[in-house]
Amino acid sequence: MRTFVAALFLVSAGSTAVFAQAPTKPQKITVVRAAHMLDGVSKAMQGPVTVTLLDGRIASVEPGTVEHPGAEVIDLGSATLLPGLIDAHKHMGAPQAGMNVFQARLTISPMEEAMGSTLMARKLLEEGFTTVRNMGSGGGLDLSLKRSIDRGWAIGPRILVSLEPLGPTGGHSDPRNGIDPTWTDSAAGGSVIDGPVDAMKQVREHRRRGADLIKIMPSGGVLSIGDDPRAQLMTNDEIKAVIDTAHSLGMKVAAHAHGKAAIDSAIKLGVDSIEHGTYADAESFKLYVAHGTYLVPTLLVAEQVNEMARNHPERLNPSSAQKALEVTPLMKTMFIGAYRAGVKIAFGTDTSSGVNAHEFTLMVGAGMPAADAIMTATHNAADLLGVSDSAGSIQPGRYADLIAVKGDPLADITVMEHVDWVMKGGKVYKRDGVSVPQPPPSGEPGGELDF
Repeated sequence: MRTFVAALFLVSAGSTAVFAQAPTKPQKITVVRAAHMLDGVSKAMQGPVTVTLLDGRIASVEPGTVEHPGAEVIDLGSATLLPGLIDAHKHMGAPQAGMNVFQARLTISPMEEAMGSTLMARKLLEEGFTTVRNMGSGGGLDLSLKRSIDRGWAIGPRILVSLEPLGPTGGHSDPRNGIDPTWTDSAAGGSVIDGPVDAMKQVREHRRRGADLIKIMPSGGVLSIGDDPRAQLMTNDEIKAVIDTAHSLGMKVAAHAHGKAAIDSAIKLGVDSIEHGTYADAESFKLYVAHGTYLVPTLLVAEQVNEMARNHPERLNPSSAQKALEVTPLMKTMFIGAYRAGVKIAFGTDTSSGVNAHEFTLMVGAGMPAADAIMTATHNAADLLGVSDSAGSIQPGRYADLIAVKGDPLADITVMEHVDWVMKGGKVYKRDGVSVPQPPPSGEPGGELDF
């Protein structure tokens, strides 16, 4: 009991001066019990466990079934309790509508995209993802969604945003690829950089607008038009300018890179993570390990795009179907090679729809043990995002972001695709596999009034 009281003191007060000022109303204490737990610290199954929550954060984690008189009790029975999951490579756009890329770009307005993104955000939270790193959107869609969730206007995970990815003219992130050059879109700027000075300016501009991190496109891509995924398209000077400027501002940098040259260059220049990493080899893996760089392998998007290239190539950009058929089968082999070489790996899907936790199934199917796969979406992802002090584990002081599944994910990883219970910040959003209705946001009606 002394440990519990001390934990409440630390979480609720933070100092003796604050603690001395009695709160104006009683603080709500919630106790969560479960027969089993994977805490994001150890790979071993633990339990039974009692987790006590105060003001949206974890106050204590105690073995066994512990009584705390007066607390609200949530008993999860035989379920397995885990930290809220983290997707380190997400795109929080509107649901896919069966359109090809050009149809979607030219017919779905930014307002419609924003409205649709709220549906995807809630779906992702109810799948158990309480934190995501959104890896690129035009016009600040990701920032608007993040702020709407923070204000209680929408329901979804905590979001770290990168705003528009940065890459060269004609590169993977150039929004004018394949478009009539006379067509313009005022929301399409902010992604094209040519030269170190331009790179530094855009990083600073992104930071001023509210970006949490920077994403760069040093290699070509699969779903873009007219570029080669194996080619390095940004110069080393441009890559270095982005990384140095971002790091000076306290921001991490993620690099979309399929080709070996772009992967190796970005790692040597200090990038924090490589996204995809398709053509990496043994030499590349040594660089990852030496520099402590993370790999975010995104096996799910590879599977989805390969399937689309085979069954619905008309939904892809011209040339993309052929690239997908060549590139995506290589990613599982690369992934397991990196894992066996000791490369740090964080969970990321690079998708906007589907069952996101299927990434776990693909990782385990490629040869990664289930315990390590779960750590990629908890401990590892939190470390990559720089949020280990608040997310990614069940420890005192962290957010009360918790999920539960029926069964043992170490024995059957597919149970992660069926999250039964979800809590974010101490509030339950899913119970017994069903959405929990949420009260409307407080406040007066907004907008321009014309009384």
